[in-house]
Amino acid sequence: MKNSLAQKLFIFTVAATLIAGCATQRINWNSRVGSYNFDQAITEFGPPDKRATLSDGKLVAEWITRYNSGGTVVIGTGFYGYRGGVGVMQSTGPSYYESKLRLIFNTNNILAAWSKN
Repeated sequence: MKNSLAQKLFIFTVAATLIAGCATQRINWNSRVGSYNFDQAITEFGPPDKRATLSDGKLVAEWITRYNSGGTVVIGTGFYGYRGGVGVMQSTGPSYYESKLRLIFNTNNILAAWSKN
């Protein structure tokens, strides 16, 4: 039996999706409160995109991740005949969404609170 190119591409896509899904880790931030420090956050995520020190000495740091969703959609119909071809195409520009991770550290640089949207 011969596998067509489409079948091979489908199998490869499924395998790559499964591997990528297994490699993604969810972080349990609640378990890190009280034990995770600012230096560990910088080591893990790099320097924050935004950072501010509050009047009470707490440090608020925010990491922003942008995800590109492609955004190009092509819808088309057409035919080719004696007189030529007709087609319709519509596309949208690229779009993205942001994910923000905000970590609040106490005066000892230990994680006190977090939020993510």
